[in-house]
Amino acid sequence: MTFAVAADAYDRFMGRYSSLLAPAFLDFAKVDGGPVLDVGCGPGALTAVLVDRFGPTSVVAADPSEPFVGAARERHPGVRVERAPAEELPFADGAFGASLAQLVVHFMTDPVAGIREMRRVTAGGGVVAASVWDLAGGHSPLDPFWEAARDVDPDALDESGLAGAREGHLSELFSSAGCTDIEDGVIALEVEHASFEEYWEPFTLGVGPAGAHLASLDEERRAAVRERCHTRLADRSFALQVRAWSVRAVA
Repeated sequence: MTFAVAADAYDRFMGRYSSLLAPAFLDFAKVDGGPVLDVGCGPGALTAVLVDRFGPTSVVAADPSEPFVGAARERHPGVRVERAPAEELPFADGAFGASLAQLVVHFMTDPVAGIREMRRVTAGGGVVAASVWDLAGGHSPLDPFWEAARDVDPDALDESGLAGAREGHLSELFSSAGCTDIEDGVIALEVEHASFEEYWEPFTLGVGPAGAHLASLDEERRAAVRERCHTRLADRSFALQVRAWSVRAVA
């Protein structure tokens, strides 16, 4: 799935979560240094952490979305950012010491092919790692929205069936892609929100499957989803307990 939305819209929708996940994901991946490839970099949440730790010349990024590539280049001067999907990475075999994919595998057209490409461009003994929200287990930032959406329409197609979204599936994909020494893990985070409106408003921007679903509803059903979601949360500040399935392997 390509995100043909403005980078600022993505930042408001998912960037607030991915920026918190990025340091913990990098710690889990145990990457010692560059060159490091950020696959499906988006506007650059993980890229920013990689630059802070290893410097811009040690970081390369790729994403199929033209707006995201433009934003990542503008935000991270000195980082090589290519427009390319995970399944067709324009890099030589063994070009990187590590290849990382944060919140990307579940949107790959062919996840096994994408992970296989990550393995191909990673030098022998290097790290290949990925993370995906626990969308099937009820511990993702999107769960209050999707629960409300299913209340209004029980047939609403949520994201729980996407690749890597259930426990153990990410490691199965890595195994199918030929990775070895696979290490399963889970990253738990607490995300604070100042109000319900702060949580809800980004869903109206049309980003990702959730935003697309909301945009597809008529005004009455959109209002119903909002009300159901509001009931689950509150007007006051609240915190979401979220987690991401994570896998680290050796190329």
